[in-house]
Parts: sequence; C-alpha cells; structure tokens
Amino acid sequence: MYKILLIDDDAELTQVLAEYLQQNNFLVEVENSPVVAIERLRNEKFDLTLLDVMMPVMDGFEVLKLVRTFSTVPVIMLTAKGEDYDRILGLELGADDYLAKPFNHRELIARMKAMTRRVDDLSTFNQIHNLDLHGIRIEEASQRAMVSEQEVDFTSTEFQLLVVLMKHAGHIVGKDKLSVDVLGRRLSAFDRSLDMHVSNVRKKLNAFDIEGVIKTVRGAGYIFKAES
Repeated sequence: MYKILLIDDDAELTQVLAEYLQQNNFLVEVENSPVVAIERLRNEKFDLTLLDVMMPVMDGFEVLKLVRTFSTVPVIMLTAKGEDYDRILGLELGADDYLAKPFNHRELIARMKAMTRRVDDLSTFNQIHNLDLHGIRIEEASQRAMVSEQEVDFTSTEFQLLVVLMKHAGHIVGKDKLSVDVLGRRLSAFDRSLDMHVSNVRKKLNAFDIEGVIKTVRGAGYIFKAES
C-alpha cells in the first residue's frame, strides 16, 4: 500500500478526499498546515504527495519550492486555477503532474496509480540496466543519476524521462510514447507538461556544461544524442 501525504488547508475537503483514496487502497496522511507538512516530508518517507496550490499562509508553489531543496518525492499539484501560467510554474518548480479543480476523482486515482507504477518500474529497471552517455550515468543499483561524477537530484518524472531518452539514444522518441512512458497517460492537446519536464532536465544538465544532448525534432518528438 502506497503512503500518500495530502496537503490542503481545507479540512472538510481533505477528509472526504482521504476517505475516497483509502477506499482505493492508498494509505493517506493529511496535513492542513503546510509548515508541518514540509517537516513531515523532511523526516518521513512518502510515496507520493498531493499538494493544493491555494492555501492562505503559504501557497503550494512556496511549499513545493522548499520541498525540492531536500526531496524528490513525486508531487501532484491540485489547483483551482486552470490557467497555463499556474500549471507551468508548478512544473518549473519541480511538480511531477497537476490536476485542476474541480477534478474527477477517477482521474486523480488514474494519475496517482500511473505515478506510483512508474516508480516501481524504475526500481525494476535499475536492477537490470546501466546507462552511461555524455558524462551522464544512470546507476544500476538505485534510482540515482550521476552527471560529471556528481549526483543530481532529478525528480522521478525527470529521471524517467532521461532513462527513456537514453535507452533510445540516436533515435527519435515521439511525444505520444514519451507521454505514456513518462507521465503514464496519452498526450492531450495543449498539455505542455512533457515539454516543461524536458526543459527542466536540460537546465540541470546545462549546469554541468552538458548542452545539446537532448534535441527537439519539430512535429515528432525528442532525440538523445548518441555518442560518436
């Protein structure tokens, strides 16, 4: 059973949502205080975090920014705002996915199952594979990425994206395939999640002067440069 931390200041809503998630075989812990939630994420292990954006004392973006300084726990943001700006900001700060309120509970369950399944798949992958290209090494024994001999804290989504592209180095990986393999869902119109995750991976690689290894193929997808 996966352990979930639900962070939302709305006590009534979180109680109802937590009961629904528990009926679907998730072990749910609720925190209505974002400050307390941050400390719990610092000191406890959770498989997934559901994070509301609209909170009065500290909004979800501030919480996510702080959490990403010490944890790569998968995060799905729940936002009452559907504007692209809010979605993009969350992804830029390191969210793995987002869902706009009001959302269908079945859709939330599907997103959560896709994300936890992906983490499990990564654990299996790391037991049997090893990748090493352009100074980027995906370690076999654990979900770790080394760039220029330094460990880099990619989120689980960024890590999975890197794995898929590196496994297919030298070949174009279509956006539809990437969306299914990385986000666990079919690519939908106007969804920029995948593009933002690629951008985040590039930024982290650029910090080590590793540039140009992930190319955009307009109208097709992305390609990870094969070593010559």
